[in-house]
Amino acid sequence: MTDIALNNGVNIPQLGFGVFQVPPEETQRIVEDALEAGYRHIDTAAAYRNEAGVGAAIAASGIPREELFITTKLRNGDQGRATDAYRDSLEALKLDFVDLYLIHWPVPSQGLFVPAWKELESLYAAKEIRAIGVSNFLAEHLDTLLESSEVVPAVNQIELHPSFQQAELAAKGRALGIAVEAYSPLGQGGDLNGNAVTAVAQAHHATTAQVVLAWHLAAGTIVIPKSADSARMRENFAATSLGLTYDELASITALERGARIGSDPAVAAFTQF
Repeated sequence: MTDIALNNGVNIPQLGFGVFQVPPEETQRIVEDALEAGYRHIDTAAAYRNEAGVGAAIAASGIPREELFITTKLRNGDQGRATDAYRDSLEALKLDFVDLYLIHWPVPSQGLFVPAWKELESLYAAKEIRAIGVSNFLAEHLDTLLESSEVVPAVNQIELHPSFQQAELAAKGRALGIAVEAYSPLGQGGDLNGNAVTAVAQAHHATTAQVVLAWHLAAGTIVIPKSADSARMRENFAATSLGLTYDELASITALERGARIGSDPAVAAFTQF
């Protein structure tokens, strides 16, 4: 497993395991399976309502805490109480700290993401969090944040997959020292059926998911696929050993078509997240 060094020197496993839309009652079992398969980076969020299951899986695994990298996120409706919300997440996870805490969405209509970031900076300065970052931030949100921040976000977690690559945003982040992390890395399955991906998979006797994950890894992107099936978890994990040629990578990059699946962060205003 390759680690990525964040801009503060903290290492994050490049391939992680996401639990978005994992039902709370199934989370412990699924995360235990992921840990058994070899994953050491687990990505959750307060809005997913499954932090407790993630924490229970960590406790049951017996894996030393220092071998794990745990990410959770600030719910949109809690941007005005970020410090208390962070501690609520710690209580749900039954952890003393998380490795990475993200503002889940900018929600520009609230006008609260900069004050929320100030609270995250204070928690980081007090060494209560190892790294802080953002999620779903577009270029204009990063610009606004950086105008008044002391800490450059370690990560921007964004929707990114072959048919929606956000190349300019990713390049901007990397130029600023912000690592790019992809959610919905397989396009929620929609990017696995194209001729280019299928051809590369056949050439390597690999799955199409392994090919797309290998494409992300080759770009230096942190990636957090999700699966409830333990066999598929192991297949996805094996993408770390799959090397693609320049032409194969280019054929997947050519699949870009601007096909966003999730909400547009420029206008998204929901508070349940």
